[in-house]
Amino acid sequence: MIRIQKIHSAGSWKGQPSDQITLDREDRHRRRAVLTGEKGLSCLLDEANAIHLHHGDGLELEDGRILEVLAEPEDLVEINANDTDHLVKIAWHLGNRHLPTQLMGGSLRIRRDHVIEDMVAKLGGKIVPVSAPFDPEGGAYGHGQTQGHEHRHSHGHAHGHSHD
Repeated sequence: MIRIQKIHSAGSWKGQPSDQITLDREDRHRRRAVLTGEKGLSCLLDEANAIHLHHGDGLELEDGRILEVLAEPEDLVEINANDTDHLVKIAWHLGNRHLPTQLMGGSLRIRRDHVIEDMVAKLGGKIVPVSAPFDPEGGAYGHGQTQGHEHRHSHGHAHGHSHD
């Protein structure tokens, strides 16, 4: 099977792709996978560590062809606030819950979750449902994924709730 030899970040590659592949957030975070484009082009992603592919990235194959990565639109909410301080407060509460959050400059995006949407509304945030690609901020220290509370481990920070 033909392998991916290089990953080009969005906007850094030129020309037309040979094929495109549409992936949701989880499918764009992989170490090893067989990927098949919309026109049938199949290739092997085989990295030493898990990587996060972004909307518009170009996967260069051994023969020079490019498979373009597209982020699948997902059911999200866009969160707006009265001002920057208010938005930062809401962002803190989302981060305190380890929610994957996309930083959009003047707004935030999260996956639909009626409990969290209720919390944001009680904090005075304005919620707008959207269908859009989801590309949340990476984990601590600029890599990895953030996790929701389904992860099971203990760590020594106290923030008013349990992870177990």
